[in-house]
Amino acid sequence: MNLSMKWLQEFVEIDMDPREFSEAITISGSKVEGYEIEGAGIDKVVTAKILSIEKHQDSDHLVICQVDIGEGEPIQIVTGASNLKVGDVVPAALDGSTLPGGVKIKKGKLRGVASNGMLCSLGELGLTKNDFPTAIEDGIFVLDEECDRTLGKPICEAIGFNDTKVEFEITSNRPDCFSVIGLAREAAATFEKELKLHIPSVKAGHGSCKELLDVVIEAPDLCSLYSARIVKNVRVKPSPRWMRERLRAMGVRPINNIVDITNYVMLEYGQPMHAFDLRFIDQGKIRVRRAKNGETITTLDGVERTLTNQNLVIADVNKPVAIAGVMGGEYSGIMDDTTTIVFESACFDGASVRTTARDQGMRTDASSRYEKGLDYHNCLPALERACELVELLDAGDVLDDRICDDKSTDNSRKIPLETQWINEFLHINLTAEEMKAILTKLGCNFEGDIILIPTYRPDLVHKADIAEEIARFYGYNNIPSTSIKGGAQGKYTPRQKFEATITNTMLALGLNEIMTYSFISPKYYDKIGMPADSSLRKSVTISNPLGEDTSVMRTVALPSMMEALARNYNNRNEEVALFELASEYIPTTDDQLPIEKTTLIGGMYGKKADFFIAKGMVDQLLSSLSISGCEYQASVEEYSYHPGRCAVLTIGDATIGVLGQIHPTVAENYGIEETVVSFSLDVDQLFQHTAPEKTYTPLPKFPAVTRDLALLCQEDIPVRNLEKAIQTGGGNLLETIQLFDVYQGEQIEAGKKSVAFRLMLRSNDGTLTDEHANSTMKKIMKELEKIGAVLRT
Repeated sequence: MNLSMKWLQEFVEIDMDPREFSEAITISGSKVEGYEIEGAGIDKVVTAKILSIEKHQDSDHLVICQVDIGEGEPIQIVTGASNLKVGDVVPAALDGSTLPGGVKIKKGKLRGVASNGMLCSLGELGLTKNDFPTAIEDGIFVLDEECDRTLGKPICEAIGFNDTKVEFEITSNRPDCFSVIGLAREAAATFEKELKLHIPSVKAGHGSCKELLDVVIEAPDLCSLYSARIVKNVRVKPSPRWMRERLRAMGVRPINNIVDITNYVMLEYGQPMHAFDLRFIDQGKIRVRRAKNGETITTLDGVERTLTNQNLVIADVNKPVAIAGVMGGEYSGIMDDTTTIVFESACFDGASVRTTARDQGMRTDASSRYEKGLDYHNCLPALERACELVELLDAGDVLDDRICDDKSTDNSRKIPLETQWINEFLHINLTAEEMKAILTKLGCNFEGDIILIPTYRPDLVHKADIAEEIARFYGYNNIPSTSIKGGAQGKYTPRQKFEATITNTMLALGLNEIMTYSFISPKYYDKIGMPADSSLRKSVTISNPLGEDTSVMRTVALPSMMEALARNYNNRNEEVALFELASEYIPTTDDQLPIEKTTLIGGMYGKKADFFIAKGMVDQLLSSLSISGCEYQASVEEYSYHPGRCAVLTIGDATIGVLGQIHPTVAENYGIEETVVSFSLDVDQLFQHTAPEKTYTPLPKFPAVTRDLALLCQEDIPVRNLEKAIQTGGGNLLETIQLFDVYQGEQIEAGKKSVAFRLMLRSNDGTLTDEHANSTMKKIMKELEKIGAVLRT
């Protein structure tokens, strides 16, 4: 549904930017799809007056025009049009102007003669002859007396081609908004403006119509009201410019005054209308009845249509003359020699119109409105408005009286105003008077606390509908947000967030995630070197396995990781790094389910497969999970790992995992001839040791002191033991320890090694002096000497 903003101004004074208007009325419930300003693609095209016309010496069809554009000296424009004469006012596209479609106009020469622009036709301005019937379609557009002929005026302003068209998406439960008046009501309520409605007034006085026409509704279940008025001495001619402009902005092509009046009223009131030529209504009798099975009618589009008794027709005593609510018959339209017409305004059943339009394959503007259910109270005002326009446009002589067959029943509705329920439902706090003020703006009346629903609002049938109206104009943005009652409060659990952090960290470290089957072959335990008496060989056995390779539930995830690495190795992938959050199943008793634990298993081979790289990955993961206090202890007990390149990870007394190089025999069992490094971490243990909250540490205010230590110690003393001694001696002043060298060689005594650290000392209370730093270093050396480490000299 398009809305002309100029037309809207007749009912509501709206003075604001189209964007602001669109946003505000959308928020109040009338959704705007977009807006368009007519003539927005036209620039530097002005009204100009032809001062002189001379033939072009080198062309038979070109003429040279001197035109006055309202300022400065006249300009010269060469054109090929033949419909011009001196004194005509025409559109002139000046040098640098723009026409619809992005066409640029620049000055130049035509057959050697300078031309400083272009004179425009209707088509070049994006218009047609329907918009300006007096214009010549294939010549230059000459402005008539209806246009503003002020010279130099922008052409869009001069000819009224500057309306703003707002496109609404109207839902089917609001048939009242398929009209200018309906949208004007919404705009008036939204912007709290006065709604100025016009009451049609018809003078008539040209005789009675009762002897000329008789109307009877024979199918009252499909037509609740049928009204008609007669206009004689019809004078068919073009509609005035103001009407053509409004119809064009609403997306309707102007045709002639009579047809335009019916379209105009349909757009203004939302009530479809039709005009019949009285000559073709036999005996002047209109019967609104069901069609007979097999009965035919040729509609205005020239198609013969076969009807059934499910279709409602407008008929005379002999034949159908229109399909009710859809389209008129071939001879029901207005012709050049038409002298007397019948204006019809009726209310047909929406479901019947919808069914007929669907069966006949012809959906029209009228049927699209009728099928949504119209208000029969609108029929008579729309009919009066049409006759008023006939008199206003001098399109004919309106006869006295109005023919009407009314089979309608009272459809008024009353709904109690339940203030407390609405406040609780919307979580707001309005008084009854405040609610009544909102509903009054929408056309509701009151009998105490009983709401009298206007008949044009078929969507208001329940107190929840009233609450929706209150919410629309109270402001959805002003209603506090609440969770839906009874709905699931969907969010990640702490454990889900924890596992997501693991996955994201592993991906960020360059590993690829895999998913493997939880059931494996018992032979896999042999391939990883698991002792025959290991308790982990006792697995949950699947009762009906697909095969021996999938007959037990795994108790360790390493075999699945090794299978994935072997598959990649056999496919000649040079470097591979994988991880999986794998499930392991530890049997309990025969009548109990197994313990299902989650393990993070990682594995890699290739140039970057190294114990220390894997250790760095684990350290980064623990940091991301806010886990501290992890210790690495060398181990020779892990049967699947190299006895000299393996470490068990512990936090306090809890073992959280293992890290190391896969035993060469195990790698050989899987056909991998490269170094394989793997780590396995107990996710349940990790989750228990994660810090509940991250602690913010502010940036240091004071400078640090850096000291390097080169120590000499027995080669079997782990570096971690040295770090612990340094941490104990450094206390709170020690900020970081960085190992940067381990050396064994000719200059070092056999059985010993040189280990070098860089220490950073800092105080949060002030700048460290050399005295404080030296004192701390002495304490560190005392702790180191306790484990047999001395300064290397």
